[in-house]
Amino acid sequence: MSKTSLKNVQKQKKKAKRTIPRAPQTRIQGNTTGVRTRLKKLAGQARAKKAASA
Repeated sequence: MSKTSLKNVQKQKKKAKRTIPRAPQTRIQGNTTGVRTRLKKLAGQARAKKAASA
């Protein structure tokens, strides 16, 4: 059974209003080996691009 009573809906809205606005994630993130290697590669590419432009 779903927990969407009026009280819970109001609670969710209050919590949503209190959240800190943050920028959306620009990269896929996680802790698996595949994702970590992909992030490492992307970080290296970004660093190389930054060094080339500076």
